[in-house]
Amino acid sequence: MSKAYTPFFDFSQKINYKNEIFAGLTVAMTMMPESLSFAILAGFPPLVGLYAAFIMGLVTSIFGGRPGLISGGAGATVIVLIALMKSHGIEYVFAAVALAGVFQILVGVFKLGKFVRLVPQPVMYGFVNGLAVIIFMAQLNQFKTMVNGHEAWLSGTPLLIMGGLVALTIAIVFIFPRITKAVPPSLVAIIVVFVIVLIFGIQTKTVRDIAAVSGGFPPFHIPAVPLNLGTLQIIFPYALIMAGVGLTEGLLTLNLVDEITTSRGNSNRECIAQGSANILNGFFFGMGGCPMIAQTLVNLSAGARARLSGIIASLTILMIILFGAPIIERVPIAALTGVMIMVAIGTFEWVSFRIINKMPKQDIFVGMLVALITIWLHNLALAVLIGVIISALIFAWESAKRIRARKHIDEAGVKHYEIFGPLFFGSAMAFTEKFDVDNDPTHVVIDFKESRVADMSGIEALNKLTERYRKAGKSLQLKHLSEDCRTLLKNAEGVIEVNILEDPAYHVATDRQ
Repeated sequence: MSKAYTPFFDFSQKINYKNEIFAGLTVAMTMMPESLSFAILAGFPPLVGLYAAFIMGLVTSIFGGRPGLISGGAGATVIVLIALMKSHGIEYVFAAVALAGVFQILVGVFKLGKFVRLVPQPVMYGFVNGLAVIIFMAQLNQFKTMVNGHEAWLSGTPLLIMGGLVALTIAIVFIFPRITKAVPPSLVAIIVVFVIVLIFGIQTKTVRDIAAVSGGFPPFHIPAVPLNLGTLQIIFPYALIMAGVGLTEGLLTLNLVDEITTSRGNSNRECIAQGSANILNGFFFGMGGCPMIAQTLVNLSAGARARLSGIIASLTILMIILFGAPIIERVPIAALTGVMIMVAIGTFEWVSFRIINKMPKQDIFVGMLVALITIWLHNLALAVLIGVIISALIFAWESAKRIRARKHIDEAGVKHYEIFGPLFFGSAMAFTEKFDVDNDPTHVVIDFKESRVADMSGIEALNKLTERYRKAGKSLQLKHLSEDCRTLLKNAEGVIEVNILEDPAYHVATDRQ
C-alpha cells in the first residue's frame, strides 16, 4: 500500500477543530514540565526551556514536514550542550544552537533528509522501545524529593498521595475512551486530578516545585560572543552534534508518524523548519530542540491530524508564560507523570514481542542492542547510528555469501563464468576463489548479466584476476556489464586493465522504470 504524500497546506483536508484544540492543550500541559526539567538539568534559566518549546513548536507546526509532529525543548539536544554551558556559559550555548540550525537547514536544502529511510525496521523497534523505557524511567524521578540538599525517595504519606494520584490519572486515561472519545483522555485526567487536589487541599508536588513559569515574550538577543575563529572552534563540534542528534530523532519521529497516519511527510522540509526554529532559538533566548516523540504520540492519540494542534500547543505555552502561570504552577506533577507513563506504554512496540520468534536472529540482536544503548546512554542518535552500521555489516556479510558462479564451456572451447550476486568488498574474495586459472582453457569470459560491480574492491578483484590469467598466457573478457559498471570501470582505467566485450547495453534492476 503506497502512502499518500502530505502537502504543505492541504485545504481540502477536513479538520476536526475540537480534537485539534483539545490535543494542543494536552500537548502543552505535558510539554511544559519536561522543558522546564531539561532546562534546569542543563543549568539554564527555566524560561529558556519554555521559550524553546514555544518557538520550536510554532515554527515547525506551521512550516514543518508534516502535520501532527510536535517539536519542543527536547532533552536529547539539550544534553549535548551541558558541557558547553559549564565551560563557556549560556551565550556560547545560544551561538551553538543558532549554528546547529544552519547545519540543519543545509541538510534540508541539499535534500539529505531522505537518508533516514535507510534505518532498518529492527533499529526502529529498538529505538522506540528504548525511548519508551527512558520516558517511563524519567517519570520515576517525580517520586523523589530534596532532603537536606540531597535527593531522596518519597516515603510515607507523600508517597501514598503521589502514587494514588498517578494511579488515578492512569485509570482515567485508560477508562475514559470507553465512555467517549470526544475529549482527549489525557486532558480529562489532568483536569480531574487538578480539581481533586484543589478541592481537598491535598499537599503534593506541583509545577511550582520545579520552577516559576511566569515571564514576558521571548526577547531578541544576539549571543554575546566574540565573532572570530576561536569562537567557531569552540561551538562548532557542539553545534554539529546537536544538529545531527536533532535531525536523527526528528526524522525517525517523522517516519513513525508516517506509519501511524499512513501518509508521507517531507523530511527535507522538516530539516529546514527545524533548522529555522533553532536559529530563532539562538536569537530569542531559547535552548533549542527537536521533534519530541512522546508529545507527538500524545498529540496523535488525542486525534490530532492537522497543523492546528501544534500551533495551539505553542501559543498555549506562550499564554501561560504571559498570563496563566499562577494557575499552571498549581497543576499536580502526579497528573503529568501519569499521562507520560501512559505515553511510555503506548510508545512501546509490543508487537516486537509477538514476532520475535519469526524474526532473523541478527535482527533480534540489532533491535535489543539499539534499545539497550538508548536506555544506557540516553543517546538516541548514537544508538541508531550503531544499529544502522551493524545492520549494514550484517547485510554485507549475508550478500557476500550469496555470490555464485555457473560454469560451462561452449563449442569453441571458451569457458564461461556466469556470475550471480553483487561483486563488492564483502564478496571479492569469494568471487576470486571461484576461478580455476591453472586448468581453465585459453579463452575465458565472465558474464555479469545477473551481477554488477559495486565498488573499488570489486574493480581490484577483477584487476588481480586479469593479471593472473595474463601471467598464465590466457585471455579474460567481461560480458554484459551494466552501464553503471562500465562507467565505474572506465573511471578506473588508469589503475586497472580489463577487457570488456562489446554487447548491447544491459541495465540492472535499479535502472528500470
